[in-house]
Amino acid sequence: MQGMLKRQIKERLRATIAQVPAVVLLGARQVGKTTLAKAIAQDTPSIYLDLEAPEDLLKLSDPTSYLRAHADKLVVLDEMQRSPELFPVLRGLIDENRQQGRRAGQFLLLGSASMDLMHQSSESLAGRIAYIEMSGLNLAEVDHSPPDRRTLWLRGGFPESYLAADDDLAMDWLENLVRTYLERDVPQMGFRVPAARLRRLWTMLGHLQGEAINHAKLAANLEVDAKTVSHYVDILTDLLLVRRLEPSHANVKKRLVKSPRYYVRDSGILHRLLGINNHDELLSNPVLGKSWEGFVIENVLSVLPARSEVRFYRTAAGAEVDLVVKMPSSEIWAVEIKHGLAPKLGKHFSQTCDDVGATRKVVVYGGDDEFPVGNSVQVMSLPRLMDRLHSG
Repeated sequence: MQGMLKRQIKERLRATIAQVPAVVLLGARQVGKTTLAKAIAQDTPSIYLDLEAPEDLLKLSDPTSYLRAHADKLVVLDEMQRSPELFPVLRGLIDENRQQGRRAGQFLLLGSASMDLMHQSSESLAGRIAYIEMSGLNLAEVDHSPPDRRTLWLRGGFPESYLAADDDLAMDWLENLVRTYLERDVPQMGFRVPAARLRRLWTMLGHLQGEAINHAKLAANLEVDAKTVSHYVDILTDLLLVRRLEPSHANVKKRLVKSPRYYVRDSGILHRLLGINNHDELLSNPVLGKSWEGFVIENVLSVLPARSEVRFYRTAAGAEVDLVVKMPSSEIWAVEIKHGLAPKLGKHFSQTCDDVGATRKVVVYGGDDEFPVGNSVQVMSLPRLMDRLHSG
């Protein structure tokens, strides 16, 4: 079923491979990276190696010789963070190929741990590598109809969850994914973290969706110190499971909030952690508004042009904009996120948008229409906003 889904990022990935010797495709486990990589590889001579598979690791016991023998192919290396010792080998092969006139389309590296992989690769492959992050399914990749939008929001963007036969099966799949991360992936990365404790923290972050966090308070609840909590949060962020959204410092004349906000990135995982099993339960849960906020943010970020910058803005006095998007064109979008069908704006919203230098003022809401409100503020649906931002 995954193969039936048209992933927006496919053409960008193909174009980048055509320009750069090595491309890293980053994304959470099960988000669809392997399916997409194999679809790309079908169009060109290629080989695929899974660095978690013993038989493929055996092929790489002499990696230079093996990969040199396939120098005319696109080599796809899955779960690349498992074998950081390969990066210097890739550098040597890329430089060999450059001397022979081949400058692009050599290696496609798939990874599900961002900071480790980016640090390892940037040291060895500086000037030879590009990074693309793959999100879960977004609204542009599924039907825009309200029922499908509700399904995507409830179940999240993992293809297996979204395509499940019913909500119960989707939640069972998500529960297994959560356990796999906690019981297998985190230990395999070398982190010695009790699975139950990390799950408790992950669930706490779900209850605090879209808020700044007090490390000391979380530490007291987990019976560890604040430094340990910070380390645990970094693990979840590195695995692309939690998003750290930084504050804007656009207005130096005002006292601004300096702490980042944290979101459980996938709405399906958020709902599974909080025991929300269907749309009716979501509508009656206190996390409703913040769940929608995180869903909107992930959808927006999945379609933004490269080199866009995204932050939030909040003054110490409480004036805020949920999302400040600086586009490569230098246009600045101020986006307020409201779940309801009749969004109400704070009386200072337009002025706050001016404080961040906004050239576009938008309220994204739970409906399907588009209409103006107030001083050059436009209310629009999430699909419409994504379409405008994607076109730049």
